[in-house]
Amino acid sequence: MASATLELQGMNFNLSEEQLSVQEAARDFAQNELLPGIVERDNEAKFPAEQVRKMGELGFMGMMVSPEYGGSGMDTVSYVLAMEEISKVDPSASVIMSVNNSLVCWGLEAYGTEEQKHKYLTPLASGQIIGAFCLSEPEAGSDATSQATTAEDKGDYYLVNGTKNWITNGNSSSVALVIAQTDRDKKHRGINALIVEKGTPGFTVGKKEDKMGIRASDTHSLLFTDVKVPKENRIGDDGFGFKFAMSTLNGGRIGIAAQALGIAAGAYELSLKYSQERKAFGRQIFDHQAIQFKLAEMATKIEAARLLVYKAARLKDEHKDYVQAAAMAKLFASEVAMWATTEAVQIHGGYGYVKEYHVERLMRDAKITQIYEGTSEIQKLVIARELIR
Repeated sequence: MASATLELQGMNFNLSEEQLSVQEAARDFAQNELLPGIVERDNEAKFPAEQVRKMGELGFMGMMVSPEYGGSGMDTVSYVLAMEEISKVDPSASVIMSVNNSLVCWGLEAYGTEEQKHKYLTPLASGQIIGAFCLSEPEAGSDATSQATTAEDKGDYYLVNGTKNWITNGNSSSVALVIAQTDRDKKHRGINALIVEKGTPGFTVGKKEDKMGIRASDTHSLLFTDVKVPKENRIGDDGFGFKFAMSTLNGGRIGIAAQALGIAAGAYELSLKYSQERKAFGRQIFDHQAIQFKLAEMATKIEAARLLVYKAARLKDEHKDYVQAAAMAKLFASEVAMWATTEAVQIHGGYGYVKEYHVERLMRDAKITQIYEGTSEIQKLVIARELIR
């Protein structure tokens, strides 16, 4: 792949040699390091610890972080290129990577103090440790303002109590960014974001979720019982937590959109290959128009999703408003991922229903992209709000 150029609303998508090298490195890593053993990890819900360590060594865990803080200093386009390639093979690994990059590292670099960056961001960006982002609760999913977890101001520290649900990297993380309510009378303006270290007394890991998809990523409840968090671990001013969470999620949607794109593209590539190997009625199934039409529609929708993802990434890199573009990319790419993986199973027929051929796993993995970091319904609300703004 020597070059790739695309013009969209005056935006030039000419991938640089560096970006193409990142894409190739991610593709090679996915095929050589992630593909072996992937069925076993899915079956056993086994966290890919060794593979995540290698992702850190390759610079994939802090791609957009400045080298000053241990990161790779790359742009968002490079990040989504890597996310797409890794997601084609192992969405469990890519969501671990996405949370660490988009939600944890980006938020700390954008809003953290210098002390916080050197103490926490540097080991996170270099992959020495990984982080978790703790917003969702048993009664606070799409309605992120309804935080039941509290952070009581005790002068020089906060006393944190509550439960966080569905936390990616919940057990494997060393640092958690916790969103908690300090002043309920101020509603969302009374919410804070706190850096909480694993091992702090009262901070415990709850049950591991037995999930339909992305089974190799560890998803846990996290419990906080009278956890003392020093004031210097608050991100931003008092009451900044809700704005911090929403701003961080806006960028996180680009990562999940890239994940959904990769899942769809991976299912398409497997289907195209299979269609040229499998024979029915004396010829390759690709020669049957019914299969050709499915593959043509898959390729078209995936390319449209790719343009939306690249556009959102480029807007972010150019420091332009990307809120609507990110929501559109996540909405469309996740819908395409669910649809394309279902079509991939259909193209594979009976083989698509067994784990050896991978597409059934991709179909299970695809569903969550319509749910986490803002459901498809929430994305539509965001888009509609931006349309009238």
